[in-house]
Amino acid sequence: MTAHATGERADAARIWLDGRLQDPAAARVSVFDHGLTVGDGVFETLKAVDGTAFALTRHLDRLARSARGLGLPEPDLDEVRHACAAVLKANAVPYGRLRITYTGGLSPLGSDRGDSRPTLVVALVASDRRPDSTAVVTVEWTRNEHGALAGLKSTSYGENVVALARAREQGATEALLANTAGQLCEGTGSNVFVVLGGELLTPPLAAGCLAGVTRALVLEWTGAREAELPMEVLERADEVFLTSSLRDVQGVHRIGPEGAGRALPGASGPVTAEAMRIFAERSAADPDPR
Repeated sequence: MTAHATGERADAARIWLDGRLQDPAAARVSVFDHGLTVGDGVFETLKAVDGTAFALTRHLDRLARSARGLGLPEPDLDEVRHACAAVLKANAVPYGRLRITYTGGLSPLGSDRGDSRPTLVVALVASDRRPDSTAVVTVEWTRNEHGALAGLKSTSYGENVVALARAREQGATEALLANTAGQLCEGTGSNVFVVLGGELLTPPLAAGCLAGVTRALVLEWTGAREAELPMEVLERADEVFLTSSLRDVQGVHRIGPEGAGRALPGASGPVTAEAMRIFAERSAADPDPR
């Protein structure tokens, strides 16, 4: 069992591949799979608690939207739902990351797609719950809000890998990016909310950020609103928090490198604390909010 910076263990009793449960050690995806060769694929990450995946219907809807946006064949959501149920049942994980990956399948060694059926992989690994607050950094790279992949949950995550590595080097768990217009956009795997004068705000989808499932629920449940925000808002926001499937609502207590940067109240800020409370209560009451 291997420990990772995220507190996850990269082990699973059974995964779903090629229409059935398989032993992860024996499962094989072709070296010619388009998801491997050119990142032609989409994915979803869900929080799984005691055998139940949170907000599965919303995640499957987004998986289909991302597939359409990338021009992939429409996924069979009944099959995906069945695969998730089978993997959750086969892996006794009290708290974990359920990952759905859907790629272009066998294709030529180039950008053109082949004629084979897409590849579907569903896997579950154990994870630790995230702390109530964390540190973030800003990076010089930008999101292209006009790009073909803007707003899609694509497996083309190279930019995020580089930015997150920078954050880790500076003692943080997330990197926040601006878009090409200099507006606050998102993190490498999270959405960002700020509090200004008691009002809770988050960048609009037009800024190029992902339509996060947790983000949408926080907007619906807390009365937050979307607003175009300059990157400099991070220098004057009263509170900042992140949202994602595994973070839920997580306060930010520092913006900048370890030993430097701006200190914030983190999870103890009143608006952040209230958002955390509301999300915890509402998500516990309804594990699949539609």
